[in-house]
Amino acid sequence: MERRVHDVVINYTEHGHGVPLVALHGAGVDHREIEVAVETIAVGAGHRRIYPDLPGMGGSTADGLTCNDDVVTLLAAFIDGLDAGPVMLLGHSYGAYLARGIAARRPDVVRGLALLCPVGERTGQLPDHTAVLSDPDAYSELEPSQRSGFEEYFVVRTPATARRYRDHVLPGTALVDEPALGRIFSRWPVDVGVGTFWAPTLIVAGRGDAVAGYADACQLLERYPRATFAVIDGAGHALVHERPDLLAPLLGDWLARSSSGAGVTVG
Repeated sequence: MERRVHDVVINYTEHGHGVPLVALHGAGVDHREIEVAVETIAVGAGHRRIYPDLPGMGGSTADGLTCNDDVVTLLAAFIDGLDAGPVMLLGHSYGAYLARGIAARRPDVVRGLALLCPVGERTGQLPDHTAVLSDPDAYSELEPSQRSGFEEYFVVRTPATARRYRDHVLPGTALVDEPALGRIFSRWPVDVGVGTFWAPTLIVAGRGDAVAGYADACQLLERYPRATFAVIDGAGHALVHERPDLLAPLLGDWLARSSSGAGVTVG
């Protein structure tokens, strides 16, 4: 499906009916990555799951966007256009940074916030990128040209994660508008405000995440007083694919808390 917001075409897909959940993927891919992660572990009756391609990625354009704050404005307008009331908002990596900006600017449209492996304005201490599990059979799922990208992203390297990379991560990398992202990312900082966000929140980081780390995620707790926080061992930046067994109950609890309709206040 497509929706035009201002001068930008947003490509998206959705499933189900009920309380709306908007999920934002990371940089350099498209909606298919976060879609497979959420649909695999968090599908349930009563939720309308919406997966947009972020501007300049997948099937979405980026005309007129010059910075990440422009992207935040656009996504807030996209949520308004759903005519679904406040949404549960989930982001992975870059998508989590944008989600924080939306929640800060438009808390009225966010009934719950989930930040998975969140990046920010800058990155502090990072662990080394080291495999925690490497199954030789994983590489039989990949072409030789695909193996380096898989290793750069995943620290859990099994046939299952190799298939996730091949089928749901890699295809989106070929659909990136590099000039558009270069323009947007050249003005990287997102205005995440200075107050607190009081809706139900989930913050999850991978202990082995060499892209976003976990220390910066811990520091977000002061800004989100209703946050559940977890650092997951045996996972890196691809945590949504590597440890679905642990992520599933965390997301389930967040979905329940966010769907309850508790009011949102901003401090």
